Amino acid sequence: MASQILLLSIPSLFFSLLAYASFFTSFAYSAAGAEIANGRKEAEALLEWKVSLDNRSQSLLSSWAGDSPCNWVGISCDESGSVTNISLPNSSLRGTLNSLRFPSFPNLIELILPNNSLYGSIPSNIGNLIRLDLSSNSISGNIPPEVGKMVSLYLLDLSNNNLSGGLPTSIGNLSNLSFLYLYDNELSGFIPGEVGMLEHLSALQLLGNKFEGPIPASIGNLKSLTSLLLSSNYLTGAIPASLGNLGNLTYLALSSNYLNGTIPASLGNLEKLIHLALLSNHLTGTIPASLGNLKNLSQLYLANNGLLGPIPPEMNNLTHLDSLQIYSNRLSGNLPRDVCLGGLLRFFSAHHNYFTGPIPKSLKNCSRLVRLRLQRNQLSGNISEAFGTHPRLYYMDLSDNELHGELSWKWDQFNNLTAFRISGNKISGEIPAALGKATHLQALDLSSNQLVGRIPKELGNLKLIQLELNDNKLSGDIPFDVASLSDLERLGLAANNFSATILKQLGKCSKLIFLNMSKNRFAGSIPAEMGSLQSLQSLDLSWSSLMGGIAPELGQLQQLEFLNLSHNMLSGLIPTSFSRLQGLTKVDVSYNKLEGPIPDIKAFREAPFEAIRNNTNLCGNATGLEACSALMKNKTVHKKGREVVFLMVFSLLGSLLGLIVGFLIFFQSRRKKRLMDTPQGDVPARWCSDGELRYQDIIEATEEFDSKYCIGTGGYGGVYKAVLESEQVLAVKKFHQSPEVEMSSLKAFRSEIDVLMGIRHRNIVNLYGFCLHAKHSFLVYEFVERGSLRKVLNDEEQAVKMDWDKRMNLIKGVANALS
Repeated sequence: MASQILLLSIPSLFFSLLAYASFFTSFAYSAAGAEIANGRKEAEALLEWKVSLDNRSQSLLSSWAGDSPCNWVGISCDESGSVTNISLPNSSLRGTLNSLRFPSFPNLIELILPNNSLYGSIPSNIGNLIRLDLSSNSISGNIPPEVGKMVSLYLLDLSNNNLSGGLPTSIGNLSNLSFLYLYDNELSGFIPGEVGMLEHLSALQLLGNKFEGPIPASIGNLKSLTSLLLSSNYLTGAIPASLGNLGNLTYLALSSNYLNGTIPASLGNLEKLIHLALLSNHLTGTIPASLGNLKNLSQLYLANNGLLGPIPPEMNNLTHLDSLQIYSNRLSGNLPRDVCLGGLLRFFSAHHNYFTGPIPKSLKNCSRLVRLRLQRNQLSGNISEAFGTHPRLYYMDLSDNELHGELSWKWDQFNNLTAFRISGNKISGEIPAALGKATHLQALDLSSNQLVGRIPKELGNLKLIQLELNDNKLSGDIPFDVASLSDLERLGLAANNFSATILKQLGKCSKLIFLNMSKNRFAGSIPAEMGSLQSLQSLDLSWSSLMGGIAPELGQLQQLEFLNLSHNMLSGLIPTSFSRLQGLTKVDVSYNKLEGPIPDIKAFREAPFEAIRNNTNLCGNATGLEACSALMKNKTVHKKGREVVFLMVFSLLGSLLGLIVGFLIFFQSRRKKRLMDTPQGDVPARWCSDGELRYQDIIEATEEFDSKYCIGTGGYGGVYKAVLESEQVLAVKKFHQSPEVEMSSLKAFRSEIDVLMGIRHRNIVNLYGFCLHAKHSFLVYEFVERGSLRKVLNDEEQAVKMDWDKRMNLIKGVANALS
């Protein structure tokens, strides 16, 4: 019975197994068919996106063909053949994401397309990704709120695009997010407080946007955060003290915002911090001593704020500093003594503060130093031994302090130095010849010190681009072939005692752009060689005792924008070649002896009067100048007027002289008759019409007409200056004596002289009296200190003061007096 049952069950079992096998086979075929269908759907979606890209992009995706995308470039699939990853970084793709049908990719977890040329907006139905990287494209529009649905998202990088609008609050839903990179976009609005809900966030980088408002205090909840970069936004308010809770933070950058208030002392808790950047804000108060706890700090940027007070001594604990930037504050006291104690410091900038005291001694052995800027402080002390060996230093500025001593450094140890500036100090001695061993030096500024001597010839070994030696006590010329300075672009030798030959030498510096040679004592002319400086844009030769004409070759300086020739003794016309200086914007030729028309170019037409004043006779279309046509007409009238005055005055003086001569002839004839009628001994030997004037007084005052009192001679005799005992000063005109003396003419001569003595007019010299004697005959006049009318008219300065109204009044006065 049992055997029968077994025989009957075997066929049933067989058929059952066959049925099951058939079912599973059909199911497997069905599943495989579904996968194949899904693969075709994903392939179609990818090919559809490919077609939407530009032709070049399509050629780069030439492997995208067929219906199996798993083998295509940039595509990865799972075991079932479904697309999980689209990764095409740096592929020069150009197009949008609008044609990429994301619902067609149910298993897509990574979309990696950085450094392409994608544009347009971010699709809202992008799926549930783990990694989304669209950085460094040209994507615009807003971040869609739907991004908050990607709850599995680990990395979101949309940096370096053109995204705008705000950061959606839904970002707080991304509980698995570790990296959020949105920097270098145009995002705006407030940073949402929901960011503080991203408890796994390691990097939050929002720098280079337009975010405003305060920094959310909730960011202090992000205990996993290692990098917080919010620089270059419009953030305001105080730095939240809660940031001190971010114990894992290594990078904190809040620079270039509008943050105010003080630096929270709680930042001293961030002992893992390597980089702290708070520069370019409105921070005030002192630097907290707690920052000395940041012993791992490598970069500290506190520059360009309103910080004040001394540097706390705890800052000397920062022995791992690579860069310390505290410039442009109101800090005072001494610089940190041990700023380079660890020997790692490379960049140190403390300029534009109020630091006093010496340069830190630790800098002397700071061999890794690359860049040092301490200018615009009140540092003092002897500079001679302040620095040692600095083989990597390439920039050094100690300008505008109170340092003294000599530059007696081991300059051969500065073999990478390209720029050295120490102007505005009290450096003495000569420019060291060893400076020529700093063979990479291109910019040297030693201005406004107390340097003496000559320029050392060793400087000719340098390929200088800038050389500033203004305001010292240097002299001589350039003692080497100036051709070695062929790369020189800026040269300042003002306010020294250089010789005029230096100007000729500079003609070889064809690349010069700025040249300041003012306030020297050249006492020569502008050499023609200066016209060779074809690149020159600014030329200052003021206050240099230059004389002669302006070299017409200066008109060849077609690039010239600024020209100052003021306060010299330049004369003659401004060269017509200046009309070619069309690029000239500012000019000053004041306080010279220039004349004639100014050039008809913008710089002269728009020059203020102060820039052309105090010259001999400039004219033209500029403020304060006469038009040249009017000036030439006035010159002609002036010349003719002077001729008329001379003719009239000399005619009047000739008539007066003729009258006096006539009187003398008449007097001599009467005198001759009287001599015949009167014995010689009874004739009056001397006579004076004024009782207060005596013959003897005149004789004694002139020591009998000694030649040393003679102040002029003429055809009728000489004129003497007589100072009487009463301190009265007289002019005595002594006549040459004739061999015959006629006393008979005395009476008539006296009558005529009395008439002349009666004339009193301001334009005619007063005649006080006369004496007729056998030995001496003379007339006594009022002494005029300024001389005659002839002398006045022949003197340019006095002639200008005697204008035409005065001259006409003088002529009328003389005519009335003689009528």
